[in-house]
Amino acid sequence: MTKTTKRTGINRRALLKGAAGAAGFAAGSGAITGFPYVMSAEPKVLRYLGTAVNEGDEISKKCLADTGIKIEYITATTDDVTKRVITQPNSFDVLDTEYFSLKKLVPSGNIFALDARKIKEFDNITPVFTKGETPGGKKIGNQGTAPWKVLYLEGKDSKVFSKTATEFVTLIPTVYNADTLGIRPDLIKRPISTWAELLNPEFKGKASILNIPSIGIMDAAMVVEATGEYKYADKGNMTKAEIDLTMKKLTEAKKAGQFRAFWKDFNESVNLMASGETVIQSMWSPAVTKVRSMGIACTFQPLKEGYRSWASGFCVSKAVSGPKLDWAYEFVNWYLSGWAGAYLNRQGYYSAVLSTAKANMTADEWGYWMEGKPAVGDIKAPDGTLMEKAGAVRDGGSYEDRMGAVACWNAVMDENDYMVRKWNEFIAA
Repeated sequence: MTKTTKRTGINRRALLKGAAGAAGFAAGSGAITGFPYVMSAEPKVLRYLGTAVNEGDEISKKCLADTGIKIEYITATTDDVTKRVITQPNSFDVLDTEYFSLKKLVPSGNIFALDARKIKEFDNITPVFTKGETPGGKKIGNQGTAPWKVLYLEGKDSKVFSKTATEFVTLIPTVYNADTLGIRPDLIKRPISTWAELLNPEFKGKASILNIPSIGIMDAAMVVEATGEYKYADKGNMTKAEIDLTMKKLTEAKKAGQFRAFWKDFNESVNLMASGETVIQSMWSPAVTKVRSMGIACTFQPLKEGYRSWASGFCVSKAVSGPKLDWAYEFVNWYLSGWAGAYLNRQGYYSAVLSTAKANMTADEWGYWMEGKPAVGDIKAPDGTLMEKAGAVRDGGSYEDRMGAVACWNAVMDENDYMVRKWNEFIAA
């Protein structure tokens, strides 16, 4: 056991184009404000590889103003991010990825374990990551690649996950959420309370599931269990027989005309729901928010079987050293210092360090997003547009209620190759 085990706090995903910001290169300009820093002769530049979940022009501008670090975004889908890490580790500096990807990335030796002792807010990271429970003590479902299973490495250059806390952290947690189905309540006009409704023939031709195999099959498993047809030992690590059973169920529904589409990115999911082409589908919180901001009824529907969750964090390329490694630590520390966390909370995500995010939000914003309280005033999106009117209550309620109802986490299965092959057969059927 290393000395840091005494710490009390140690503890999509596909391309998301519209929610958190623009893809491609982004960096701020204009007046330098915020914390003072000394501009070096050479600019501090970090190449940031990830999906767009945590990205945004406003984030990069604020980071530049506060730290002098210029962020260059390299945006790709979840699968392409993983491929790039394995094949081109010199092409990026900071990596933003999901915890479930670590089972592929850590064996490559291409990512650098960060030192928890250099992360100022590490002891304040939510116990969702470090203990598998909410701050209020609710135990969280651990099926799939739960973050606490893969948070630590046994040593600095180890490729083995540690079952106990060490100072060597695979990913410094940043953002996470509890995912469920999105629905159009104005078109369905009755209560929806179970994942099984995704395959209800009542919604034939009006349902959709996301076409990202490792996530889509988890949603499918939630549906299968909800029908009572089968109970998985671990939805995030199915046997071949369980994969076959799950894909058979989906294929039968597809051939019966249940699905309108299979979406791959944020904009597709928004367009399907906003147009009314679908009335029930796999969805992400910011996509629901986007539809609502268009003046269209859309609910991120709590379901009795619970949520499927995901989590992301930061690490760096093995090629990073010297001053650039110092900048990477500076960037991660800035990210956890509150401004970015509050920005992401306002999109419906959750920040890893709740205390610093809270300090950067109004009491009304915190009450609405985190405590399940009715909004006192209008709730604004990060860009300042109206998101919810006064009196609105967040779908699913408080942070404790939502994260406390997580049933499983996004995962990479032992039989991943077989699962992907079966999934592709389903899409082609």
